[in-house]
Amino acid sequence: GCVFEQGNAGPLVAAIDQGTSSTRFLVFNAKTAELLSHHQVEINQSFPKEGWVEEDPKEILQSVYECMERTCEKLTQLNIDISNIKAIGVTNQRETTLVWDKETGEPLYNAIVWLDLRTQSTVERLINKTPGRNKNHLKHKTGLPISTYFSAVKLRWLMDNVDEVAEAVLTHRAMFGTVDSWLIWCLTGGKSGGVHCTDVTNASRTMLFNIHTLDWDPELCNLSVHKQHFYSSLKHQTDMAFYTVFLCWVFLCLQCLGDQSAALVGQMCFQEGQAKNTYGTGCFLLRNTGAKPVMSDHGLLTTVAYKLGRDKPACYALEGSVAIAGAVVRWLKDNLGIIQTSTELEKLAASVGTSYGCYFVPAFSGLYAPYWEPSARGIICGLTQFTNKSHLAFAALEAVCFQTREILDAMNQDSGIPLTQLQVDGGMTSNRLLMQLQADILCIPVVKPSMPETTALGAAMAAGAAEGVSVWSLRPEDLSEVTSEKFEPQINPEGKGHVTHCYLISILAVPICLNTDLQ
Repeated sequence: GCVFEQGNAGPLVAAIDQGTSSTRFLVFNAKTAELLSHHQVEINQSFPKEGWVEEDPKEILQSVYECMERTCEKLTQLNIDISNIKAIGVTNQRETTLVWDKETGEPLYNAIVWLDLRTQSTVERLINKTPGRNKNHLKHKTGLPISTYFSAVKLRWLMDNVDEVAEAVLTHRAMFGTVDSWLIWCLTGGKSGGVHCTDVTNASRTMLFNIHTLDWDPELCNLSVHKQHFYSSLKHQTDMAFYTVFLCWVFLCLQCLGDQSAALVGQMCFQEGQAKNTYGTGCFLLRNTGAKPVMSDHGLLTTVAYKLGRDKPACYALEGSVAIAGAVVRWLKDNLGIIQTSTELEKLAASVGTSYGCYFVPAFSGLYAPYWEPSARGIICGLTQFTNKSHLAFAALEAVCFQTREILDAMNQDSGIPLTQLQVDGGMTSNRLLMQLQADILCIPVVKPSMPETTALGAAMAAGAAEGVSVWSLRPEDLSEVTSEKFEPQINPEGKGHVTHCYLISILAVPICLNTDLQ
């Protein structure tokens, strides 16, 4: 354990940020939003079959404990009293799905990660049941197309294919949740009375939740899960209240937000029309649409942006989701071996400054917004004898930018009011070449905050502002000024034509990969 000494940091708020690739625990000064200390642990992914992506729930939980313990040690070295932490926010990879045994506390299978494709046949069966075989049949309730992306179809697959899960469901021992639910249940006692809950942002990504009534929908549950007695256990996942838990030897208050919602809050996009793009494993552009859900006509999702308090109204967002962004860097490193660390990618791409006509559509997990085509597969085209790994590295960065361009175009069409600048965050934003490319390809400024941990910051803000804690004000006049760096487009009129040409070629490459035979 830690030996804590008195410090003068004032009220502190911590955040557990459990992402697809890593877990972080971060501690912020509630008055200044200054990041005081943090620790990060990478998460292993396994790929048992093509298109399958899994993570070990116990490893995820252990990574949280490790990050908390190490951050405690760092705070002690800084002479900061851990008892000054007044609240902990939890933010998480959203659609990743777990089922565990409430009596033993043991996971019944690995976590199926959000970008996993094994549920394609499940999705097709569901779509075939709808009138006109319409993948948007549930969109009026969920804001989502029927897709491999969301939790309900992963749960259906687990029930159909994992005997331990099927048996636990029949004997009423199965507990279903996204990563936030698993962590909160474990941290609040687990099999000895742990709280089984989630919040509306995570619930809105399950395909079981009505985004208008803000409650679980029996019709959706019956269609997707076909187990009425399983629905009763879902009922325990209520709107996230402020549960008091004994954690790190201090009584703390817990608040929860899905990672992309947390980033929207962390970027302080509280006004209708404000937007942010997060560059993580995937790429997620959210635009605040205010108190009413706006349905997209251009392939975007309608999702709950946040609900900051039991009696506060929900705020909604339009979202464009891209499955592969930072994951393409991991692929270049682990599968092709052309870089040893992710930081090498920028140097490699900058050494040539062009893809030299090479184009990359990294549809490793199908295509998300705006296509929603799970059978799509990746393609690299435009190769010549001159093409080398540096050109491929540059094409990979362009691919992230082109995908964002597609999402932004769809969002501008839906809203009718074009964005004049894009606020960005996430691990990839440390790549300055990527940020400049993004500004050039969007033809608008890209604004990056100096403190990149906006997802964790958003979770901390929500926790610190919670009823009964109130150490963090969310009033605009009280919010700390965030220093940022702006990347202006640097393309002359001739260059802009070149970018448009490149963009069109990359989009034309997409139909080529749509016809790939999955067999």
